[in-house]
Amino acid sequence: MRMDVLQELRNATLDRIQEFGDKNRLETRIVEDLSIEKEECILQWGERNDVRTKLKIAYVEGAGRGAIATEDLKVGDVALEIPMSIVISEELVHESDMFPILEKIDGISSETMLLLWSMKEKHNSNSKFKTYFNALPEAFNTGLSFEFDAIMVLAGTLLLEEIIEAKKHLNAQYEELVPALCKDHPDIFPPEFYTQEQFLWACELWYSNGMQVMFTDGKLRTCLIPIAGFLNHSLYPHIMHYGKVDSKTNSLKFGVSKPCNMGEQCYLSYGNFSSSHLVTFYGFIPQGDNLYDTIPLEIDNPQGDCPEEFHPVSDSATHMVRGTWLSNNHEIFHYGLPPPLLDHLRSAWSTVPPTKTPTLANLEVEEKVLRDILSTYETLMECIGDTEEDNRRNSSWDVKLAMEYKAIQRRIISSILTSCHSGLKTIENEMCRCAALTSSG
Repeated sequence: MRMDVLQELRNATLDRIQEFGDKNRLETRIVEDLSIEKEECILQWGERNDVRTKLKIAYVEGAGRGAIATEDLKVGDVALEIPMSIVISEELVHESDMFPILEKIDGISSETMLLLWSMKEKHNSNSKFKTYFNALPEAFNTGLSFEFDAIMVLAGTLLLEEIIEAKKHLNAQYEELVPALCKDHPDIFPPEFYTQEQFLWACELWYSNGMQVMFTDGKLRTCLIPIAGFLNHSLYPHIMHYGKVDSKTNSLKFGVSKPCNMGEQCYLSYGNFSSSHLVTFYGFIPQGDNLYDTIPLEIDNPQGDCPEEFHPVSDSATHMVRGTWLSNNHEIFHYGLPPPLLDHLRSAWSTVPPTKTPTLANLEVEEKVLRDILSTYETLMECIGDTEEDNRRNSSWDVKLAMEYKAIQRRIISSILTSCHSGLKTIENEMCRCAALTSSG
């Protein structure tokens, strides 16, 4: 009986997963006229090195290279298995001639060592990973490579600041480390392999392709996993759990958590990242509504007629506000906005602990709360400006990506403004109703 119950539960769960997968399936359109010779070479190289795969590589419209299922994959099937013998990890640096030099540098991380190792290894004609490096793109086109025009498009967004700070950090890291290594050890660090352009390329490689792997010793290490890098990210991925080494097979297994039909692109989860993070370090914006896209709102002591003794204890607080279309509750006292944000502002404006009852006093507080939020986001909308849609077709890749990100920000802010206006109308109606009841009483 217990077995029957568990089987029924399993079947019901699989039905739910199938239903969810069908509802959120992304259409796969393969671009047939682009050569995949390099990709086929690396798959053949992988097979010679005991890689097991039920995927093929193809160019997908709107996504670049992607991994396509060669057969129907059910929940629990392993789409890809990579032996640890071809995983690029810090052990390779420890075995190299540069490690005795790098280990003497105070504070240098394993990730930085690997970055420097890969800059040289890509030029090594005898490298075990030559086929892998040959299959890598010449440019990763992430936010770290944004030119001036794209940077200017981002004016008024936090992504502008994020990219500028990241670029400054990488430039400082390069100047502090690389020229000295090339000068003191030119035989180990040939200057022609360690230009600033190649340093940026290596950074983008590790940011966009590096994966966190839990080794059998319990340590978490950043690695490059050949072939697995072809798996693209989705908000509704097929593969979610893949970063732990199987001690029995000494391999990484990429099992699917929802069905993937033959000919469909098989997606991976890179993590719970906002579009700003994905643009900066991966160079794309995912399809669909990203739950992690927010517009932060930092609240200082509220302005207006609120007595100073009723201000919150904290001088400021930051609230992450999502698009209000993601909320199921747009009624009065909710408006599709974050409850912590609303409660914070209510406590600032009210002389007594506010309640969610439509009394005249509470409604007056609600009105002030919504007008505060409305004023703040109207200012943000003005700062962001227009996305200039008409010029998008003739723009470079980075300008197009920047405009796409900016359009997401505008959509979120617009939803917040709409919810505030709608909430104010509801409050106005409730206040009229309260006043009518009072006069009739």
